[in-house]
Amino acid sequence: MGVNWKAFVNQISHYQSFILVSHIRPDCDALGSELGMAEVLKAIGKEVRIINAHRTPPALSFLDPAGNIDVLGDSVEAADVKADCIMILDTSAWAQLGDMGDVIRASRSDKIVLDHHVGEDDLGATMYKDYQAEATGQLVVQAADALNVPITRAMAVPVFAAIATDTGWFRFPSVTPETYRVIARLMEAGVVPSEVYGDLYERDTIGRLKLRGLILSRTTSEMDGTLVYTHVNKEDFAACGAEANDTEDAINLTLAVRGTQAAVIFVGQLRGGFKLSFRSRCGMDCNEVARQFGGGGHKAAAGAFLEGTLDEVQGRVLPVVRDAMQIALA
Repeated sequence: MGVNWKAFVNQISHYQSFILVSHIRPDCDALGSELGMAEVLKAIGKEVRIINAHRTPPALSFLDPAGNIDVLGDSVEAADVKADCIMILDTSAWAQLGDMGDVIRASRSDKIVLDHHVGEDDLGATMYKDYQAEATGQLVVQAADALNVPITRAMAVPVFAAIATDTGWFRFPSVTPETYRVIARLMEAGVVPSEVYGDLYERDTIGRLKLRGLILSRTTSEMDGTLVYTHVNKEDFAACGAEANDTEDAINLTLAVRGTQAAVIFVGQLRGGFKLSFRSRCGMDCNEVARQFGGGGHKAAAGAFLEGTLDEVQGRVLPVVRDAMQIALA
């Protein structure tokens, strides 16, 4: 089922002020959706602030050159998170909201979720979700259309980045003819794809390259080459001179190995534990695998988090993945 845009428009009309939030370790779909939606809401005369639990990764700061995104505990305190409505974009899970989750729980503001992920928690919000949408950025374009807001360049650039990255630059099965129709509209509004690609992938640091090399050097293959996995320890970031977000898209590099049908990466977190990312190009449902560890996402891509050492986490996760792979490849 798609989003009930008539209900969305009706609910939006009841509020004057909005705070937009998204998940921790924000990626392009999170940031691009927030920035795009902020422009949409401002166009209809609403007051808007974007506040995230984590800072914008330096590699993605080009999306917010004016520095409009605030950070909880940095430029904003919990007591300042006040608005008629809190809109949560690109996640429906408490675990993905970090410290912002406590603020949202305590807030008396109405809540709205705009998201495309399958799994969800009870966030005390009105849910506007489309599991078939290739990115939340796509839903922002639909929201603009529903609200009769013309697409401007300020909206188009972050939304383009959101859709392009969440579709692996249009190579994932989630891409449809409508994806390209929307991209054409964004280009007509002023997006230059080569410039966005350059900002995303041609501004690497030495630290990022070293970290990727380390990730690739640790890649392990099993199940006749159909499953690959690798890891990053929290100490590796400082050793390589890399940032926490420098693992972004690294898992997709392992999928380039011939014969690979699924991949897992274990990313050590500074506060302990490991972030898990799953990818599948076969019948293995990454969302179902991730849900067993308190996470979620999509059939082809999902994530979760587990406490423990690398050996402990791998010892819990890999047997589940192997079982899911055996069923998928049977």
